[in-house]
Amino acid sequence: MLKAKNKLGLVFFPAFDWAISPTHPEREERLLYTMDQLQEEGIFDIPGIEVFNPSIATEEDISRVHFCYPDVKARVPQSHLISAGGAIRAAEAVLNKEVDKSFAIVRPPGHHAHKVVYGDKGFCIINIEAVMIENIRARYGNKRVAIIDTDCHHGDGTQDIYWNDKDTLFISFHQDGRTLYPGTGSIEELGGPGAFGYNINIPLPPKTGEEGFLYVLDNVVLPILEEYKPDLIINSAGQDNHFTDPITNMNFTAQGYAKLNEKLNPDIAVLEGGYSIEGALPYVNLGIILAMSGLDYSGVQEPDYDPVKLKQPQELTEYIKKTCDAVYSNWQRREEIAHHLFKDKKVVKREKKIYYDTSSILEHQTERITVCHSCSGLIVHESGTDYGQRLLAITIPRDACNSCLEQGYKLYNEANMKSFSRAYLQDKANDKHYAK
Repeated sequence: MLKAKNKLGLVFFPAFDWAISPTHPEREERLLYTMDQLQEEGIFDIPGIEVFNPSIATEEDISRVHFCYPDVKARVPQSHLISAGGAIRAAEAVLNKEVDKSFAIVRPPGHHAHKVVYGDKGFCIINIEAVMIENIRARYGNKRVAIIDTDCHHGDGTQDIYWNDKDTLFISFHQDGRTLYPGTGSIEELGGPGAFGYNINIPLPPKTGEEGFLYVLDNVVLPILEEYKPDLIINSAGQDNHFTDPITNMNFTAQGYAKLNEKLNPDIAVLEGGYSIEGALPYVNLGIILAMSGLDYSGVQEPDYDPVKLKQPQELTEYIKKTCDAVYSNWQRREEIAHHLFKDKKVVKREKKIYYDTSSILEHQTERITVCHSCSGLIVHESGTDYGQRLLAITIPRDACNSCLEQGYKLYNEANMKSFSRAYLQDKANDKHYAK
């Protein structure tokens, strides 16, 4: 009898009650066709594959990660709490040793949601992987985590949340931001002063195929993971690199996704994007499930798969190799580059413009990170929108020194509420969250 070599947990949540519009690409059918395919293939009858119901993320879970304006209750719909709760349940199953690995096949997605949240951005409101990770850390200790984002779009929200966190290695390989939303993710985006080099982007040209994605994995991602030695590997498993996806320009395949997951060997996968509802998702999800469970995936193939049409041009292969060399060089030289950039600075400042495309809100944000030689450094955001909202948001890092801890509380307690609509404090060192 067929039996999973790795005991695999699956969490489904199609969010029947939430959609941006009835015909929007990010809708419940993304998961329903997958569920039909898995039932037809008899996946749920295989010993060693178990299905779990999602949990519901709490307001506290969200506040560990985000500054939601005006608050979590007003900003985050129930379906998003359950999507994040599905990711939490998937992680919990692994950490409680109910299964060896898990895959949260949930929606809505989350990797475009930044720390500050005024509305929907890139189909995302809250960052479900980040909510999951911070829930894990609160309950199971400060795990060293690697997030490998394989969505076609750059995971700008996850990058923003973990920009200055050395305990969270973020690697995103994606279609070059000069050709696709959200326009970010260049190799120069390497992280803040407390975690410089631990934010890694590999932008790929349109029409990159299986050869290119697996080259990146073999020559950049896996060597860096071997050096970083994370406690957990999480695949932010977007599937919109597929050659049939209607809103991207890549040539990845279901076989490629399965091979990637077999090689990457993640502990937890969480579904992100992927909008080819019939032509890709049922086959890609099937391939990922078989690969994660240690079963043969060689027979998984899309109806319109044509290896000749999907062959990667040689000039793209050479371009990708050069990009990978540059990215890996940055990783190896991260301490040297950081010393040069930050040696004479007390504060590192970034100005950001963030557009919430579904909500039509433009945010202007100033981020200041303290360059601290005793901890990761205090982070202060001052943010405002074209609708007149103004907020102050302060993050005290998990490894905070006494000076940064005291300064964080001082800034929060003395905040001039005539200048700000809301003020927030995340004290990650003590797992406390405040707002006024």
